[in-house]
Parts: sequence; structure tokens; C-alpha cells
Amino acid sequence: MIEQSIEFTIFLIFTSAAIFATVALYAKQAMIVAYILLGLILGPWGVGLISDPKLISEISNIGIIFLLYLLGLDLLPQQLWKMLREALIVTLVSSIIFFALGFIVGIFFGYELLMSVLIGAIMMFSSTIIGLKLLPTSILHHKHTGQIIISVLLIQDLLAIIVLLLLQGYGKGGNLILDIASQLLYLPFLVILVYLFERYILFKLIIRFEQIHEYIFLLAIAWCLGVAEFANLIGLSHEIGAFIAGVTLASSPIALFITERLKPLRDFFLIIFFFSLGAGFNISIVSEIYLPAITLALMALIFKPLVFSRLLCFEGEKKNISDESGIRLGQISEFSLLISVLAVKSGFVGEHISSLIQFSVLISFILSSYIIVLKYPTPISSNDSLRRD
Repeated sequence: MIEQSIEFTIFLIFTSAAIFATVALYAKQAMIVAYILLGLILGPWGVGLISDPKLISEISNIGIIFLLYLLGLDLLPQQLWKMLREALIVTLVSSIIFFALGFIVGIFFGYELLMSVLIGAIMMFSSTIIGLKLLPTSILHHKHTGQIIISVLLIQDLLAIIVLLLLQGYGKGGNLILDIASQLLYLPFLVILVYLFERYILFKLIIRFEQIHEYIFLLAIAWCLGVAEFANLIGLSHEIGAFIAGVTLASSPIALFITERLKPLRDFFLIIFFFSLGAGFNISIVSEIYLPAITLALMALIFKPLVFSRLLCFEGEKKNISDESGIRLGQISEFSLLISVLAVKSGFVGEHISSLIQFSVLISFILSSYIIVLKYPTPISSNDSLRRD
């Protein structure tokens, strides 16, 4: 057997990922599905070429930090403000409905209260990757559809941050109410401190040296990781700190430049993250979880498009736009994967529920992307009339 090293592991992941991604694109699938399947095959529950998924998972956490950092950078107040009322109503009402559906499924299959609560929580969110990566921007109709989807996803991201805060508080042990309250108190403290530092120090450095792209790139990474580490130091999480770091820079004149420059770095670590999810998935328990996982995935595929469509029509959107937006949002989110991982780390639930969530997300990704590619224009459609950038 080849002795494993970090060099060999990275080689194996990215060489295999390139092959699997090619197959996924020909099959009209989101590449994220290929990364997870690759992890399943190469991981300890597959052929065992990668025997230490914990090491890969630790490296991949950096990818999640960059993902949330870039999500924060995309959270432009002026963009959200245009559709705030409509997006807020649609997102909050739909989140309540989806939480209730997930909770009912959990109770129906005999899971305990906390487990059913987590299942309900992960059902509230739709996939940013599928929602945006399969959306063309070449026609006005699609631009408006994109505005709707982005507005809903941004508010969902804020709700997800609240869920992460609650899990973070739960993981501290002791008095649950006090721990969660301390998290909610630390959050505004962090936001104010980071905002002041950005306004009076970071922004001036950016203006002073904005022509030196290498320095701005370095400063952007340092800002992300620095705020993430400070958040962890005061009792929050790296992920929350990274999100706040991005939000404070969202209105900066070079936010777009930072976003574009950091995307390759983010994608590098995210490939490892989704690979590690597959590598850490216990295939042996599929026989125990396949029925609730398929049920959750099908409920997302059936009820999310219906609920979003009805709510958007109620808010005055045209029926064809409402229907398309609903279908493009009709899956479970990669954010749900992050929530399930943190839930296990905090002791909120066990590995069994985390595997259930991962399996249901994977099923919904595969089926949802197929439906979108076959029904609506996307950049990867095999039908020339539906292939649009």
C-alpha cells in the first residue's frame, strides 16, 4: 500500500475530482455531487485510499471560512433593500413551513425531539450553489429571477447564522439559556468592534494601497482569518467571524475585486470539504436511514417549489417567474451540511442524524439539478435552446 502523505492525498483528491467533475458535467450534475461521491469511493468506507478523513476535514474547514466570508461580501445592503419586504415575507413564512415539515418527518420516523428539531432546521435552507450556478444571466427575465433567488438565499444565510449561534451555545454545556444568551451578546460586540476597525484602519489601508493588487489580496485573506480567529477567541465560531468580516467589507469599493480574487482559493478548500463529507459518510448505515432520507429529499423537491411559487405569486410576481424561482430553490442546502457537522461537534445530535442529513442533501442535489437542467435554461444544458450563460 502506498504510504499516505499530505502531498499524495491532495494529488489523489484533485486528480480524481477533475475526472469525476468531467463525468458530472456530461451527466448535467452540479460538481459538488461528484466531490461527495468521490469521497465515498476513496474514503475508509469505500476502497480506503484515503484512510484519515479527519485530517482532510480539518483542512476543509478553511474552505467553509472562505465560503462564509464571500457570502458576507455578497450581502450588499442596497441589493437586499430593493426586495427586502417581499424576500423577508417569503423567506420567513416558507422557513416556518419547511421547519414544520422536517420536524414532522423526524417525529414520524421515531427520532427524539432534538433530532427532529435539527431535521426541521436543515429543511429551511436552499442551495446557493445550485440556485446560482445553474442560473443564466443573459436575459432580463433571468436577471429578475436571480434577484429573487439571491434575496431569499441571503436572508436564509442570516437565519443559518442564527442556527449556528444556537448550536455554538449548546456546545458549551452548562446552562443552555445563559450560554446562548452570551453568544447573542458577544455577536453585537464583535460586529461593532470589527466595523470600527474596518472603517478607521482597514478602509484607509485599502484606499492608500488599492493599486497594489498583491497587497489587497493579502490584506483580504488576513482580514478574513483574523476576524475568524478573534471570533473563536471570544467564544463564537470561526465561521461566524468570517461571515461578519465579509459583511463589513461588502460596501467597500474593492469588494468585487476581493470576491473574484478569493474564489479560486475558496473553491480549492471547498472541494476538500465536500470530499471529506463523502469520505466521512458511513455507508454501512444507509439501510437504516434511506427511507427518512428519501422522504426528506422528496418533500424538498415537491413542497419547496409549491410553497415558494405560491408565496411569490401572493407577493405579486408573475406565475412563470414564481414557478421557476420555486423549482430553482427546491432542494436542501449545502449550508445544512455545515449545520449537521457543527451539531455533531457540539453534541446536539449523533453521527446517525448527521449521516441522514448528508444523504438527504445528496439525493436532493442530484434530483434537483436534473430537474432544473431538463426544464429551464442553464449554462450546462445539453439542449442548445436551453444552454445560456
